[in-house]
Amino acid sequence: MFKEKNISFTYLEYENPEELCSEDQELITAARDAAKFAYAPYSKFMVGAAIRLESGRIVHGSNVENAAFPSGICAERTVIAGAVSNYPEDKPVALAISAMSEEGVIAESVSPCGNCRQVIAEEELRSGKQIRIILACRNKIQVLKSISPLLPLQFSRKSLMADHP
Repeated sequence: MFKEKNISFTYLEYENPEELCSEDQELITAARDAAKFAYAPYSKFMVGAAIRLESGRIVHGSNVENAAFPSGICAERTVIAGAVSNYPEDKPVALAISAMSEEGVIAESVSPCGNCRQVIAEEELRSGKQIRIILACRNKIQVLKSISPLLPLQFSRKSLMADHP
């Protein structure tokens, strides 16, 4: 006999960045600035990410494309790798993501891809803290308490240790 289950989540949505605290506004600006440094000659889709660490330090990252498409890296993974590599004891508390085209900041929010969701989930596990996710576009800003709503039933170290017949 099966049971039908439902997964749903709640997030906050703002129309105006001024509704956010100054720290979140600063993080969004840092993510948008980081997008300007993206290397996206093929897609022209420039993504920037900025992560705030417990110390208040902000680390920036952008996507870097490659002609061998699987060799590129997303802004979210770039910024997390930079933060972990350079400040391993300074835990992340918030991550802002913004994307632009050649015309400027895009109208709709960009959510992290599946690979990035998994990396963010692993960083939450490593740090023992939830990371607030801020998705900032031209028309709205969406804020999630952590990556969990975007990656339900996530694969984790517990999955690796599960009993297998």
